Amino acid sequence: MKTVLVTGSSGFIGYHLCHRLLQDGFHVIGIDNLSDYYDVGLKQRRQSLLLQNPHFTVVNQSIETPSLLMDLFRDYRPDLVVHLAAQAGVRYSIENPRSYLESNLVGTFELLEAARAFPPQHLLLASTSSVYGANDAMPYRETDKADHQLSFYAATKKATEAMAHSYAHLFGLPTTMFRFFTVYGPWGRPDMALFKFTKAILRNEPIDVYNYGDMRRDFTYIDDLVQGIRLLLDAIPHQGPDKDVQAPQSEVDSQSPVAPFRVVNIGNSQAVQLTDFIAAIEEATGRDAIRNLMPMQAGDVPATWADASLIRDLTGYTPSTPIAQGVRNFVAWYRDYYRL
Repeated sequence: MKTVLVTGSSGFIGYHLCHRLLQDGFHVIGIDNLSDYYDVGLKQRRQSLLLQNPHFTVVNQSIETPSLLMDLFRDYRPDLVVHLAAQAGVRYSIENPRSYLESNLVGTFELLEAARAFPPQHLLLASTSSVYGANDAMPYRETDKADHQLSFYAATKKATEAMAHSYAHLFGLPTTMFRFFTVYGPWGRPDMALFKFTKAILRNEPIDVYNYGDMRRDFTYIDDLVQGIRLLLDAIPHQGPDKDVQAPQSEVDSQSPVAPFRVVNIGNSQAVQLTDFIAAIEEATGRDAIRNLMPMQAGDVPATWADASLIRDLTGYTPSTPIAQGVRNFVAWYRDYYRL
């Protein structure tokens, strides 16, 4: 039985990934500090469900704690590592940037040092579509320049990509960075649009619609994201271009020329208008939204859109859950969880 270490195991994505890995027969070591950035009760409930499986072990501490990860790597010698733990949220990074510095940068440094000492077969780290920043050439390709981040959150995630590449080069650590695109679905984060909109619509309260509704997002359903990560576990990058990528290397493959390192988008490959997203929630709830139209928020971007050809070439998989179906699934979970 292979061991996978997952940081951020009680978070939205972490919970779903751990659940999938346990189903697939892995031994999972989870790490999560159960921060109060949002409802701790939601995180505790996710964790309690995972703990029903005897092959799940959890440590409730912060990844930036000195020697914590080093000790865990030494004790468990994980075969695979998926690093999801991070302070998330574009807007909160304006209010509390230090939390991003500590979790995203210091925490990732601690992880890389542990992986250097006890190398796993494959190290996978979460990045974000926000790193594309001011780049307005869409759909985003992994080989596009991503030099002008618009929020401190995005800046810290781009920094972790650079940090990971340096460790991959210096110490031969096979590393994949995956960039998420607006993930949504059951057990989602309360600070994200789908959760906030559903809650407000069901209460007949107004929703804040930024940039007056003129926004597009590549919404990625949680099961699609987890499937992508699961398949990438086996797509281990090697030194130099990989022969298993069939499309022209110069166009699609982000494989580093000097390290076993690659960046991969995981997105639905469709840019959905915010107004259509809201319409899907209205359809799923059977209620009309009261819209409070507002200007763009600082640090945000008007659109995201992934080119998912690389993950398709590496794994044969392309995320494809329709937005209407994904939203219905979330609303059904929300009603059940909150007994509405």
